[in-house]
Amino acid sequence: MPGENLTRAEAITRAERVQVSSYQVELDLTGTGATFASHTTVTFTAKPGSDTFIDLIAPAVHKVVLNGRELDPAQVFAGSRIALADLAEQNELVVHADCAYMNTGEGLHRFVDPVDSETYLYSQFEVADTRRVFAVFEQPDLKATFTFTVRAPKHWQVVSNSPTPTPTTDDDGTATWAFEPTEVLPCYVTAIIAGPYHRVTDEFTSSDGRTIDLSLFCRTSLAQYLDADDLMELTRAGFAFFEEAFDYPYPYAKYDQLFVPEFNAGAMENAGAVTFLENYVFRSAVPEAMVERRAVTVLHEMAHMWFGDLVTMRWWNDLWLNESFAEYASTLATAEATQWTQAWTTFASLEKSWAYRQDQLPSTHPIVAEINDLQDVLVNFDGITYAKGASVLKQLVAWVGRDAFVAGVRAYFRKHAWGSTELRDLLAELEATSGRDLTAWSKVWLEEAGVTLLRPQVETDSQGRITSFAITQEAPEEHPVLRPHRIAVGCYTLTDAGTLERVHRVELDIDGAATPVPDLVGLDSPTLILINDDDLAYAKVRLDERSLANAVEHLKDFRLSLPRTLVWNAAWDMTRDGEWPAAKFIDLVTTNIAAETDSSVVLVLLRQLATAVSAYVDPAHREETEVAVADRLWELGGAADPGSDAQLQFVRAFATHAVAPAHVQTLSGLLDGSESLPGLAVDTDLRWELLTALVAAGGADEARIDAELELDPTATGQRAAAGARAGVPTPEAKERVWADAVRVDGLPNALQRAVIAGFSRVRDRSLLAPFAHRYFDVIEEEVWNTHTHEMAQNIVVGLFPNVLADIDTSTGVDVPGMAQEFLDALGDRAPALRRLVTESADGVRRALHAQRVDRAAR
Repeated sequence: MPGENLTRAEAITRAERVQVSSYQVELDLTGTGATFASHTTVTFTAKPGSDTFIDLIAPAVHKVVLNGRELDPAQVFAGSRIALADLAEQNELVVHADCAYMNTGEGLHRFVDPVDSETYLYSQFEVADTRRVFAVFEQPDLKATFTFTVRAPKHWQVVSNSPTPTPTTDDDGTATWAFEPTEVLPCYVTAIIAGPYHRVTDEFTSSDGRTIDLSLFCRTSLAQYLDADDLMELTRAGFAFFEEAFDYPYPYAKYDQLFVPEFNAGAMENAGAVTFLENYVFRSAVPEAMVERRAVTVLHEMAHMWFGDLVTMRWWNDLWLNESFAEYASTLATAEATQWTQAWTTFASLEKSWAYRQDQLPSTHPIVAEINDLQDVLVNFDGITYAKGASVLKQLVAWVGRDAFVAGVRAYFRKHAWGSTELRDLLAELEATSGRDLTAWSKVWLEEAGVTLLRPQVETDSQGRITSFAITQEAPEEHPVLRPHRIAVGCYTLTDAGTLERVHRVELDIDGAATPVPDLVGLDSPTLILINDDDLAYAKVRLDERSLANAVEHLKDFRLSLPRTLVWNAAWDMTRDGEWPAAKFIDLVTTNIAAETDSSVVLVLLRQLATAVSAYVDPAHREETEVAVADRLWELGGAADPGSDAQLQFVRAFATHAVAPAHVQTLSGLLDGSESLPGLAVDTDLRWELLTALVAAGGADEARIDAELELDPTATGQRAAAGARAGVPTPEAKERVWADAVRVDGLPNALQRAVIAGFSRVRDRSLLAPFAHRYFDVIEEEVWNTHTHEMAQNIVVGLFPNVLADIDTSTGVDVPGMAQEFLDALGDRAPALRRLVTESADGVRRALHAQRVDRAAR
């Protein structure tokens, strides 16, 4: 991002010189051109005579007035900054600019609904895109109040952080909404959402007696699919849980939740005006896992109203704490205040697998990352920041005790409300309530990278009684730090009824290279022993030889989902580490997944299965494995309960793996109705999945895609059609996708992601071979240095030629070698780009190792 960066050192210096009081922002959104008028008035104090700058990214700046003195925009505005010199103690700055509508999901995003041609706008400001809409001191610790005035077409809804006022209307078909000032906020959680959104209202009574208005919004063309009753019930349950847990009433005057088009993330915690990915409005059947994910996301953003919005990190090095706390709190609330009581199983399967994967990359970093500038933070929305951090918070709760943790958090909110903090401020409150010194804990858990591996060491006598039991801890060579853990060990026995039941549990602290567990000595050997039972610790685990054999044989017999998931996790980790072959994991999944009761676990296992088949299997056996897996998934779909969640997931996975002529025939039959499964509804979105698979397998052409698009000419249909066209297995189609995805003035963000996903969906991998060298030729100058961060990252990660990486060299493409050559030439010019390429290359190296292990085992 040339000219758009901001360093932590600059932010610290600016915060020492400037304190912001208020912003008054006037936006005119009535035009249809590429820009909108933005007028900002900022009041702030400063050290008299000092200099600083304010942030703004705009095509044109017309007026800059500082303390009544008009400055020449050509002299003071450059790149993304307006220079401010000779400041007074009390200052007023006025900036008039034309800002640009975006189609990248950053700043003020504009979308036109193809169904009714209506325009929808929404803002997305995290990390540093507030400056794309108005002039602002763009850093989280310079909090202020914000007063928005918005002019827009009068038939629109306009939403911001303050309650929506009654607009004043004009004769020209426009109206003006003058919002009341907000509470003190960091700029990145302010928001403007505007358009003819459909609205549903409700309310809840806060713990302090206030009536809080609730609203849900979505595009008018999606209104029929908005399950408002379920979402409102979830929202009220979340507020009841958090207000009691935090002992602090909801801090804002209202709570709007808006489902917006072409959103880049799952959601954004704008204070009182949360925006969500529109996919959470379900127009077709989705797995229960997706419904649960929506619930967790709703509760995650709600937790941010306190942790992040009310109390804000001083700088982005504490981004992890902001996100990890919300992730931990939302999982806790989901498990204890909603129907998804098994949410910690989902956390173990989904979040922790993400954390372990991220923590084993060469780019892994301490949870408290070194964030030197904006480019650093933009690539740190990762598995460390979210999933490892939340896992470590769960470990911290076990370490200090839940009551002490809750008491410390309550004290933290009371003490720091409306302010900015650092990690030490939270730890101080937890130390006070728990009596534990957390300095050493923080050092090894938060300031050191890497994940340790725990193994059981068990000895038995001739009668099968345990004579010795210890837990050993191993650290990777790159991060040789052993950590203290609060851990549980569970003993499971196969009952006469055929179920695996826990018959004994020990909870203890472990530390160092080995910790004896004397409480297990003298017990009869159970069917299996599970260390890290209940998933308290953040660590990779293994089973002893006997337990592993019994776990593989009786995996489906666990009565509870969490211990079964911990075994699944260990099996997948062993596969990724090359401790057993991919073929063994594939057999374990295809044999046992039908008995899995948790929808999210099924979803994760099917993703892992796809990775094992496409990347970890010996390439000489890949095609036959793909066929066998597809056959088995179709068989599982037929055997599943009609209309069940499992049936839907198995059929979707079958489509992903379909490759043989018989599979093509089945896909065609499901689409034209000549093939069916009892209870399976081939609805709009499933039709697109089946058709995309059929195209990739060479069973349908672009004319067939066009015909399907005529049946579904919605925005979702357009994205699906774009993804399907990208999967057409011809050189011409791949060339077109490449041009559309990489060009700086190319596709909007959502279409870009769709075509990138379709590009690599090939059966004949040689189709992609010509693009490998081109990828490394363009990603710095033509991508990284010209696109916005979000769009550039989509290209760098999505088009990395990992599918060409095989231990068989028939494609003639040395992907690791090419990546290393690129990195050597890149040097330290673009650290964030370097990290993304390094991570992708490491995934290739892991895949090649797994392929060798799989080949050796055959």
